[in-house]
Amino acid sequence: MEKLTIQEEEAMRAIWETEGGFIRDILANLKSSEEMPYTTLASTVRNLEKKGYVKAVKAGNAKRYEPIISALEYKAKFMNGFVGNYFHNSYKDMVSFFIKEERLSSAELEEILDMIKNNKTT
Repeated sequence: MEKLTIQEEEAMRAIWETEGGFIRDILANLKSSEEMPYTTLASTVRNLEKKGYVKAVKAGNAKRYEPIISALEYKAKFMNGFVGNYFHNSYKDMVSFFIKEERLSSAELEEILDMIKNNKTT
C-alpha cells in the first residue's frame, strides 16, 4: 500500500465519509481550508484509482468512485510504519514522547489506561 499525498488523503477522507460518490459529491465533502478545483480533484481521484485505493463504477456517462481500502486499514498500516520509523516499534516510547511534548494530558492518559484495562475503544 502506497503512502498518500496530503491532497490524496483529503480526497480519501471525503470518499470514506460518503462511502463513495461522483467527483462533485466528493468535492462537496472536502474539509480543506482551500477550495480544490474540480479538475484537480478528478486528477487526484484517478491517481487514487491507479494506487488501488478506489474503484470506478460506471453510472451512465459518469463514474462513481468507491473506496477499496477502509479508513481503518489505512490508519493501521501507516500508524505501524510511523511507530516503527520514529519510535523503534515502541508504542510506549511514542506515548512518552507525546507526554513530554505536553500533547497528552494526564486525563487523556487515564482514559487510555482505562481503555486498556477494559479492552475497549471510544
